[in-house]
Amino acid sequence: MADLNALVESLSALTVLEAAELSKMLEEKWGVSAAAAVAVAGPAAGGAGAAAPVVEEKTEFDVILTGDGGKKINVIKEVRAITQLGLTEAKTLVESAPKAIKEGVNKEEAEKIKAQLEAAGATVEIK
Repeated sequence: MADLNALVESLSALTVLEAAELSKMLEEKWGVSAAAAVAVAGPAAGGAGAAAPVVEEKTEFDVILTGDGGKKINVIKEVRAITQLGLTEAKTLVESAPKAIKEGVNKEEAEKIKAQLEAAGATVEIK
């Protein structure tokens, strides 16, 4: 059996970047995620030198139209400009709110679309 005290000392000497790399390597080797390992291990494993799970930043967002704000025509015009839909399709989309306008876009584009729709009078969510 491995000398656990020596292992603890070795892990305590790791930098944050090295600990993150170790976490990734163990995830690949054992086929688990660090979040699952922390949940299974519980707080007892949170001693000195324990690697914190790496939280991935969300990179894809959905822009959801939640209402037309009483300005349906202006909102339909903006939806047509954003989605390249025809008049009938854009009208149907606006009338069936809450509905996704764009899915899987980056944060900048999602914020831009939200601003355009809100300027036209719509209510919008980014998920």
